[in-house]
Amino acid sequence: MQTETPPDEPAHDILAAEAFAVPARDPALTHGPVDLPDDPTGIEEPHDVLAAEEFAMPAARPAAGAGAALARRAKSSRGLALGVVTGVLVAWVVARLLRRR
Repeated sequence: MQTETPPDEPAHDILAAEAFAVPARDPALTHGPVDLPDDPTGIEEPHDVLAAEEFAMPAARPAAGAGAALARRAKSSRGLALGVVTGVLVAWVVARLLRRR
């Protein structure tokens, strides 16, 4: 891969900002200050409250680190394994009872 540009080759990588000039804003298109209408309810103080401010969400419990997540996962894995073993034993007992008949 060639890293140097030969001296007879002109530069061809030009930034778009250098190639296309952006004009300044047109002062004729700007408008004056916006005059907002009064509140139709006639209440002077702020009264529209965001739901996030009205009903705060409770903070999450702080985790004890990665160990807590691994312990929760291990508990759920043990429960799953215990359920599978129990299911297999029940199926085996039912199969034995049906064979005796």
